[in-house]
Amino acid sequence: MVGSAAGAEAHGGPLVVGVDGSEPSLRAADWAADESALRGVPLRVVYACLWDRYEGVALALDVGRPTEPPLPREVVGAAAERARARHPGLRVTTDVVFEEPGSALIRAARSASALVVGSRGRSGVAGMVLGSVSLTVAAHADCPVIVLRGSHDNQATPPVHGLVVVGVGEDERESSVVRFAAEEARRRGVPLEAVRAWRCPVHEPGGHPLTAGVPTRQYEERAGQVLEAALADLPADVEVRRRTAEGHARRALVDASHRADLLVVGARRREGHLGLQLGRTAHAVLHHSACPVAIVPHRGHDAR
Repeated sequence: MVGSAAGAEAHGGPLVVGVDGSEPSLRAADWAADESALRGVPLRVVYACLWDRYEGVALALDVGRPTEPPLPREVVGAAAERARARHPGLRVTTDVVFEEPGSALIRAARSASALVVGSRGRSGVAGMVLGSVSLTVAAHADCPVIVLRGSHDNQATPPVHGLVVVGVGEDERESSVVRFAAEEARRRGVPLEAVRAWRCPVHEPGGHPLTAGVPTRQYEERAGQVLEAALADLPADVEVRRRTAEGHARRALVDASHRADLLVVGARRREGHLGLQLGRTAHAVLHHSACPVAIVPHRGHDAR
């Protein structure tokens, strides 16, 4: 499939990172700087906020309340300075957009090769696993969205664990997901582990004692076939590890995230659908992954 995400990257679109002055968002900017350098594309730092909130912060600063958050221009400036310090040759631009953050970042994603956000921002509610802006962007953006989950050590390079993991689904239109993961592994010089989960339906317990285990083997073999088909066209210079896992895909991928630098999953986009366009697997890993999660959109008719 050749979609808008693939087109943006093919044309060298910038990597966009959303910041709001919170520590998680500045760490996301550090990670995004590494990723931009890996890709050889510019970094665009975006701060989006509503105008009335901006005016309130400015007024608070004018009356001498130093505990208030910094002004948006100061936030993007600080993030850009950090990015340039990490990679002196990196092209960095900044934008302040007076718009609801989720909408502004989704719009920015239309011309981006990828979009990076922290798991929670300044408005995050204590106890929430994933912020509402991060979830909204991951569910609707046209380009791959990387959410900085877990302990990522503020870096995309050098690799910490030395592994990229991708969840392989049944849909042939998900080939873009596997290609994205393979390219991320190639850039980092690390292996790609492709995981395909399988389950034996509860109404097929194994039948006659003499044929016990046959249905189980059939489903496991089918998972292996799906895995091979998904990986058939990957570049030869990417080391690929294949793994089938019995059970729910979301559990297998969350478990794998503990030894990965990046976890890649697909999310089907449906034309005209206004709700959250994330399947159960993508939703689960966004909330529970131990490493950054890349949500790669692809087009389809039904939610997974």
